[in-house]
Amino acid sequence: QVHLVESGGGLVQPGGSLRLSCAASGSISRIYSMGWFRQVPGKDRELVAYMAGGGPTTYVGSVQGRFTIYRDNVAKTVHLEMNNLKLEDTAVYYCILELGHPVTETYWGQGTQVTVSS
Repeated sequence: QVHLVESGGGLVQPGGSLRLSCAASGSISRIYSMGWFRQVPGKDRELVAYMAGGGPTTYVGSVQGRFTIYRDNVAKTVHLEMNNLKLEDTAVYYCILELGHPVTETYWGQGTQVTVSS
């Protein structure tokens, strides 16, 4: 069983910063990818940032240049540094972990709320 625990969400003013963290535990081998999605009520979950294998990092266009994803395969953690936050970044942020290549298992965290408000 694999568990993902997110932390670091909260309330921040526009232009502020937050750092999200996700720690994976359990029976984990062959981590392929780790990343972050977000979801607002009434909308589909959308990709925010994603690191696959040893390859390139993918960001959704709206966060490019403001968010940075960091991944530590030894510690089995992934972090999302969010700067210059905007009102439209308000969402529940979810950590994702994929094992195997091709991917054989996918796990999600429970989500952490990020609210950007003045």
